[in-house]
Amino acid sequence: MKKLFIIIVILGTIALGMGLYYYQQYKGFLAQTVFKETTIVNITKGQSYKKFIDSLLNNNANGKRWQWRMFGRLEQVGKWLKVGEFEIDSELNPMQIMMKIKSNQVISYKFTIVEGMNWRELKQKALSNEILKHTLDDISDEQLLAQLDSDEALPEGLFLPETYQFVRGDSDVDVLKRAHKALKIGLEQEWQKRKNGLPLKTPYEMLTLASIVEKETSQANEREIIAGVFIRRLQKNMRLQTDPTVIYGLGLSYDGDIKTKDLRTDTPYNTYTRKGLTPTPIAMASIESIAASANPQDGKALYFVANNRGGHYFSDTYEEHQRAVKGYLKGNKL
Repeated sequence: MKKLFIIIVILGTIALGMGLYYYQQYKGFLAQTVFKETTIVNITKGQSYKKFIDSLLNNNANGKRWQWRMFGRLEQVGKWLKVGEFEIDSELNPMQIMMKIKSNQVISYKFTIVEGMNWRELKQKALSNEILKHTLDDISDEQLLAQLDSDEALPEGLFLPETYQFVRGDSDVDVLKRAHKALKIGLEQEWQKRKNGLPLKTPYEMLTLASIVEKETSQANEREIIAGVFIRRLQKNMRLQTDPTVIYGLGLSYDGDIKTKDLRTDTPYNTYTRKGLTPTPIAMASIESIAASANPQDGKALYFVANNRGGHYFSDTYEEHQRAVKGYLKGNKL
């Protein structure tokens, strides 16, 4: 019995010593920083805490597997995992890392839709983005419009130019849905504030006009003036005669130099051969161009031409416009 007691005491002492050792090891693990340098941790959908530990250790995280597993059991941090990428600073300890993940402080990226960009250009930009999940190649424009809950014939002009934030795992369509929602909200707000008597029957027609205004000028102070010219031409049943619509109608066949034959080639978008607005927008219109189309500037001007100063020269009569065109062709600053 005495020998058995001694054995039990010895084993108990060893167990106590080992327990204290592992306890100290675990306490040290909790206190130390996890990474020696800032590290990106990516948590995928459905990832288990065990797989999460593997990803940390594969990224040269401090701590042993048993320490991370004990940490998970004691604190139940496995329930805190959120999908996304997390930038982990080198100063953070295990609990601070998990708190950052729990609060969903994911890395966000930016995708910018530039005003004046057309749908073909926007689609290509989305598909070339290295972070977004690409789904546009797998669906037709009609299927995209169905996902947007849009009744329009084409996606052209249906996305508001703005910078949108997204996280890894988001798809190109996810971003486009947000841009379309922003467009609908902004367009409806400007439609409600529109000037009385405009020859525009629907918000979509106003969006179409705004896209033409967007392509005609990059000068903020000209938007309302150009919108006013187009509104008066519509009211007088005059053709809009605007080059950007012709260029859009030419599509990929446009070689960068608009020619007289192009102006005479009839397409649904040629406003030299057809009266009224184009059947769809020709580009993504900024909220500023939409606002200008809702509240165009009053005046008498019916014509404009580039002034060789970066803007346009406006004329009330055709005769004045012809003189301005001759001056422009000579390189005069109007």
